[in-house]
Amino acid sequence: MNDADVSKQILQMVRFIRQEAEEKANEISVSAEEEFNIEKLQLVEAEKKKIRQEYEKKEKQVEIRKKIEYSMQLNASRIKVLQAQDDLVNEMKDEAVKSLVNVSKGHHHLLEFLHFGHHENFYRDLIKDLIVQSLLRLKEPGVLLRCRKEDKHFVDEVIDSARREYAEKAKVAPPEVFVDEDVYLPAGPDHHHSHGLICSGGVVLASKDGKIVFENTLDARLEVVFHKKLPEIRKLLFSNIAE
Repeated sequence: MNDADVSKQILQMVRFIRQEAEEKANEISVSAEEEFNIEKLQLVEAEKKKIRQEYEKKEKQVEIRKKIEYSMQLNASRIKVLQAQDDLVNEMKDEAVKSLVNVSKGHHHLLEFLHFGHHENFYRDLIKDLIVQSLLRLKEPGVLLRCRKEDKHFVDEVIDSARREYAEKAKVAPPEVFVDEDVYLPAGPDHHHSHGLICSGGVVLASKDGKIVFENTLDARLEVVFHKKLPEIRKLLFSNIAE
């Protein structure tokens, strides 16, 4: 093989090696481009996912705030309704308290409403019944009785018959009843100061040692009846109001 052939063969080998190198370089370039595109896509998708999660989180926070605000407004409205209902019930109770004084005065229109008719001695007989009831509750051989000063003459009129009636019902000897002439119950509404204590009528009885007290005033009885009947009152007044 002469020098020309050797040179020709060397050139062919160089071209072949260069071609293989270029092809390899192209393969590496294409592979790198593909890996870059895949990695870039992954990063983009990861950022998109992060943005979606952040948006969903903020959206949930907004919904929660809306629900909280709605709940607060709803509760505030319910409180206003309940307050208005309480105000109405209390106004009705106040009117009943104001009407109690008419019982001791024997006003005919109130007695007719209570189905007692025109009974001039109604309040006196009521005092007697209250004393008998109190004695039956206490069941003591001796008691202290307090009343309003303006009711003292009624108590004096009925005390003996009340003692006998109690004794007959309880099947015991008539008890001793000491009427307190030093301390009286507060006067009725016509005779008190605007911020003072009042008593619309009735009596308070206590055992001699003062350990047992039975308050049987008209005001105390109204309080008991009011609380006992409060569910019925609310149902009657507010049954048509939607919860």
